[in-house]
This record gives sequence, C-alpha cells and structure tokens, in this order.
Amino acid sequence: MTMKIAITGKGGVGKTTFAAMISRLYAEEGYSVLSVDADPDANLALALGFPKQLIDEITPISELKNLVAERTGSSPGSFGTMFKMNPKVNDIPEKYCKEYNGVKVLTMGTVDTGGSGCVCPEHVLLKALTSHLILGNKDVMVMDMEAGIEHLGRGTAKNVDAFIVVVEPGERSLQTYRKVKKLASDIGIEKIFVVGNKIRDEKDKNFILGEVETAHCLGFISYNSSVVDSDRSNLSPYDANAQIKEEVRSISNKLKGVIK
Repeated sequence: MTMKIAITGKGGVGKTTFAAMISRLYAEEGYSVLSVDADPDANLALALGFPKQLIDEITPISELKNLVAERTGSSPGSFGTMFKMNPKVNDIPEKYCKEYNGVKVLTMGTVDTGGSGCVCPEHVLLKALTSHLILGNKDVMVMDMEAGIEHLGRGTAKNVDAFIVVVEPGERSLQTYRKVKKLASDIGIEKIFVVGNKIRDEKDKNFILGEVETAHCLGFISYNSSVVDSDRSNLSPYDANAQIKEEVRSISNKLKGVIK
C-alpha cells in the first residue's frame, strides 16, 4: 500500500497525537512509514515515542543553512538575491530521516524571515521537498501539518490521498474544518475527512455530526487521561491505552476503504 495523508486541525485538538498513532499503527502492520513533521511547532517525534537523545539529533531541514545554500545556490542567510527555484531534494529524506519503532521522521521546520509569503531559499527548498515527498514517495506517508493548506501547491495537493482534519467537540475547531474544506475545494481536492477527538459521550459525537456529513467522518477517539499522561511521561500515546489504539485502527480501516 502506498498512501499519502495530510493531517491538520486547530492547535490543541490532538492533531499530532493522531498523526503519531496512525503512523505507529501502519508501522505495526508492516508498512514502510514516513512521518513528516510540517508543523512549525514540531513535536511529532516526541509523540511517536522517540527517546530524547534521538530527538536532540534532529535538525529541521529549514535550519540546515549550508544544505539550503548548497541546493539553492544561495549564500547562507541571504534574502533578496537570485537562487535556484528547482533545487535537488530527492536524497534529503534518506539522509536526514531518523527512525524509531519502525517509523521514519523528517522534520521540515519553518521559515522565519521575509513574512509568510516570502520567496526565499528556505521556502523554495521546503516547497520542493514537500512536492517530492507527495509525488515521488513510495512509502505510507503521514504529514502532520499546521492548520490550513496554503503552503501546498495546487498540483501537489491534488496528489494527497486524503486530508484529515482533527476536531474536538467545539465550534472553534469545526470552524477550522470549514476553512480547510473551502481551501481544499478551491483547488479541486474532494477527499477531506474528519476525526473527532477527546470524545466524552454521545452528545459530543452528535455535536460533530451536526456539522460534518456522516460519510466524511472517519470515526472518533475517546477522551482518555492515560493519553494525556503519556506526554508527561515522554511516552507515545500509541502505547498508553489499548482502547484508543483500537479506535485508531477502526479509523484506519475506514480510511483505507474510502481512498481506494
């Protein structure tokens, strides 16, 4: 199976937790899994249960100034100068991934200079790398993204097999879902799904289903204190609770069915 999933949602809804759990699940099922941390608040490796020593070895791609300069033909820290718009990126995943529990992680980082719309060497390299991962990668790929899809190009985004918006039973997270759905629709993406997280009861489920079509809802993950506590113990939430693991497995099975 080759599958590319982009996971997004409002901050604090459990987006990274879900991305980590479904990555671990696919690895446990025997797939080759690449998890891409494309959120500026990068902590996917921690959620995957990576030991601290290995996390400390991870440097986001955007912070590898010499690599950025080499691949774009720019000078480190340059802005407003000429550089390559099609840098070589195909060897980056193999060189800069870290692996643990059968999951490879690549941390993208963010661009802090020039504003959100800048066209700078770091931005160009990250965009080219994102396109390569989606268009050329042969693994199961799970992208943990920030809220929105603006940083994906039209052609690149269309090759993602599914966009999953993680929501909790609250209006603000559902507002993020509606925003992502509209942005995706504007560039022709149709496979946008929802996972409800931190669910306490049927009332919470019904609140979400009142805003999301049943066919677009992949399932629900219960609120569980052991998942919350796993973060304090530096453990992957995947190892925290058997019930939650089965809920994620059910979501995965439905996802496989709808993207065939």
